Amino acid sequence: MARADDPDDRRTRGHGDHGRRDHRPGESVVRAGSLLVSAIDLAEPTFRRTVIYVIEHNEAGSLGVVLNRPSDTAVHDVLPRWSEVVSVPQTLFVGGPVKRDAALCVATVRVGVSIAGVNGLRRVDGRVVLVDLDADPAEIGPLIEGARIFAGYAGWTFGQLEGELDNHDWYVVSALPADPIAPGRPDLWAQVLRRQPLPLSLLASHPIELERN
Repeated sequence: MARADDPDDRRTRGHGDHGRRDHRPGESVVRAGSLLVSAIDLAEPTFRRTVIYVIEHNEAGSLGVVLNRPSDTAVHDVLPRWSEVVSVPQTLFVGGPVKRDAALCVATVRVGVSIAGVNGLRRVDGRVVLVDLDADPAEIGPLIEGARIFAGYAGWTFGQLEGELDNHDWYVVSALPADPIAPGRPDLWAQVLRRQPLPLSLLASHPIELERN
């Protein structure tokens, strides 16, 4: 399984607005380490009730992984060397619709551990890092609290995500270090909203409308 490392394939969905976005006072700005929480009106099945961890956000575009879409495929079946390192549940997660045949690993470093000079780890934000799956898991394992391996990712070319934010498709909030390795239960969407200030936290109890496709 190849690693997802081609920035030119950062395409999922967008609204065609390729200009820079002017942020209103007090509005969260997307950066590496942000969470994109799907808005209650976002009905597209791929992203409905999803939480996306943003790994990159720059002039080349944006890239992230969906945190709450576990698959039925065990990590041991595809990347057995890493099966003891990944967090429970030890399954591949569906990171997004782009390059589903590629694997991307995100981990949370233990408190107080330095990764300076450690091969195979690249900092994303704070204690969250990208892990090179060609590295030795026996060396990486003691340094991290846990890891998650994603099949595919969510990507946006320059301006696409800004267009979706202008369309109010996403709420932008800060991530906790444990979010990328959370169990991925369906209620992660509500959990993330519930810890936000009012009025955003009120949306956590918004009912799922089963009649919408």
